[in-house]
Amino acid sequence: KNPMDLRFVFCIPLHRASNTDSAVHAPSFLAVWVRKRRYFFMLLSKETKSQAIGSVRFFGNTRVLILSALFIAASIVLGKYLSFTVGAIRISLENLTILMAGIMFGPLIGLAVGVGADIIGCLMVGYTISPIITLGAGCVGFFSGLFSMFLFKKNKTLNIAFAVAAAHIIGSMIVKSYGLHVYYGSPLKVLLLRVPLYLAIGTIEFIIISLIMNNKAFAAQYNRICRR
Repeated sequence: KNPMDLRFVFCIPLHRASNTDSAVHAPSFLAVWVRKRRYFFMLLSKETKSQAIGSVRFFGNTRVLILSALFIAASIVLGKYLSFTVGAIRISLENLTILMAGIMFGPLIGLAVGVGADIIGCLMVGYTISPIITLGAGCVGFFSGLFSMFLFKKNKTLNIAFAVAAAHIIGSMIVKSYGLHVYYGSPLKVLLLRVPLYLAIGTIEFIIISLIMNNKAFAAQYNRICRR
């Protein structure tokens, strides 16, 4: 079966063993997923492994870590200092760089940037840290990276569109809205307004990210960073 159609729960790296007769490396990654309440296991090839583990290798890349810190700083500025409030709804592009981190470097970097931006931003402006809302920010980065990793790899426009949409549905519309209800008692009517709000914001973010990712100069620098 095509591993792209499977729902991965977690992956386990294995020691690589070489076949002396054929000089072909054996699969070195064990994927575990759940389907119809049953657990399944599969060994992945080197190529599929590199897609599955995503951003793990980027944690050792100094340039990626520096860029991630810049993404965190930009998210704090956009979310805490350049946002504005209409009624009970706060409008900002704080998720823009979190989405970019996930799409560019995978779900783990996206998760780290989202969580870091929310925690550091709250500490800087004196907000109370709300774990569920922080989780929602992490989900934005994680799921943008996860969906970008596996969907429409050959079509960059669809790839970015689905990544942004999935990240906002899960992170912004569901998890963060639940956090706002739990910690601040936001009524359901107000929370429902977040759906059209993030449809609009997500569209703007999709356009910006698409323009950036399709820029030839940016693409060249991005490829240089990923190769290190």
